[in-house]
Amino acid sequence: MSAHTGGTRERTAELRALREQVRRGPSEKATEAQHAKGKLTGRERIDLLLDPGSFREVEQLRRHRAVGFGLEAKKPYTDGVITGWGTVEGRTVFVYAHDFRIFGGALGEAHATKIHKIMDMAIAAGAPLVSLNDGAGARIQEGVSALAGYGGIFQRNTKASGVIPQISVMLGPCAGGAAYSPALTDFVFMVRETSQMFITGPDVVKAVTGEEITQNGLGGADVHAETSGVCHFAYDDEETCLAEVRYLLSMLPQNNRENPPPVESSDPDDRSGQALYDLVPADGNRSYDMRAVIEELVDDGEYLEIHERWATNIIVALARLDGHVVGVVANQPASLAGVLDIEASEKAARFVQMCDAFNIPLVTLLDVPGFLPGVHQEHGGIIRHGAKLLYAYCNATVPRVSVILRKAYGGAYIVMDSQSIGADLTYAWPTNEIAVMGAEGAAGVIFRRQIAEAADPEAMRERMVKEYRAELMHPYYAAERGLVDDVIDPAETRNVLIRSLSMLRGKHAELPHRKHGNPPQ
Repeated sequence: MSAHTGGTRERTAELRALREQVRRGPSEKATEAQHAKGKLTGRERIDLLLDPGSFREVEQLRRHRAVGFGLEAKKPYTDGVITGWGTVEGRTVFVYAHDFRIFGGALGEAHATKIHKIMDMAIAAGAPLVSLNDGAGARIQEGVSALAGYGGIFQRNTKASGVIPQISVMLGPCAGGAAYSPALTDFVFMVRETSQMFITGPDVVKAVTGEEITQNGLGGADVHAETSGVCHFAYDDEETCLAEVRYLLSMLPQNNRENPPPVESSDPDDRSGQALYDLVPADGNRSYDMRAVIEELVDDGEYLEIHERWATNIIVALARLDGHVVGVVANQPASLAGVLDIEASEKAARFVQMCDAFNIPLVTLLDVPGFLPGVHQEHGGIIRHGAKLLYAYCNATVPRVSVILRKAYGGAYIVMDSQSIGADLTYAWPTNEIAVMGAEGAAGVIFRRQIAEAADPEAMRERMVKEYRAELMHPYYAAERGLVDDVIDPAETRNVLIRSLSMLRGKHAELPHRKHGNPPQ
């Protein structure tokens, strides 16, 4: 800018004009090009995310100092990233948003320093951090300085992990090393068609492997929501996506020293759940949708399912009981009969860790026939992956209440927050079957010789199955041995959960002193 002249009023007017110019962005043409791709600008996104008028920008007038490759002639304000803080439903949230109109949102040294600063501020203030990602990776003209900027972001992501909620919203491309920052955060949101994440793009894939694939086919929202599990939430448009980010933030605490914010609930805590009698068939071989059970139990039937389309044989969700946030982990009999496999174990383990980090009590709903058998599962490491869920539950110090609706067989029963691994309270419905394995399999092992030698093996097998079921799988067997705290009327489950969690609200559990554990990988 030219040398300053005039008094304070003139200089202030000059400042306002400069700020307005920065807010408008590099040009109308660049804004139109962004809109033509079906994408909003960084500032439009921030306006949707934060409460109206609450955004306070930091380092708006920052510019890069790089030279070479024509950079010295192009030094836009903000350097392609908007950073600051505001509020969501009145609570402080820090945010940074790439501005694709400036250097394609590419990260240079000044750009990275701005992000580092806002991340440090979020950690110091103890408030969530939301990143609105729409950048073309490292700024090639700045060379290794840009790469070092990513290293600083990764280091801060790790430092903030389990301290403040970190949410990554993918609203454009995210390629190469840049994709590791979202992977380090607690939640990843994506928008279909306009956002992609991959380490190596389609051109490199084709050159190395000969495979031809589109950007969306390689790393689009649906791929990461259904196949890779990288994305927790996928939406059709940015407006819906950012509204859901706000909703998620309303369920999370500001940091790991606080509890999630409670709300007044108009749903009676003693509301009878008689619909549950018909929702869950007593016949263990019949399927049903566990989502209907969750809707019947939680306040107003509302819950936020996470990873809805990945590892669908297990459900993880945030909901409220009597106005207080809980994390729900539930087997899903409508998908693979609710068995645990590699992906379900990983999905549930990460969710349990997140809930434990942010003081969210856990409610576990069991109907699990075991771990998924098969060569692919064993060779894929079901032992170490299943152990992740076991480790997460054993390590969790938040209130933990589990309810056994129907089947709870073998190691899967133990892993799904059984009393033996530290559940505070364990309840069972009268339809529960807790056993090492199903009656048919157990009878075949125990009474193999008698069945083989019988005149009518099939009749003998049937008789032995009934005998095993009557002796070891009746609903009160576990209660008689203190392995469940009570067998409850399904219609009273909501009330029992609310009262149990109310009692456990003051729970305080200490883990042994250590630098950190060494969880299975």
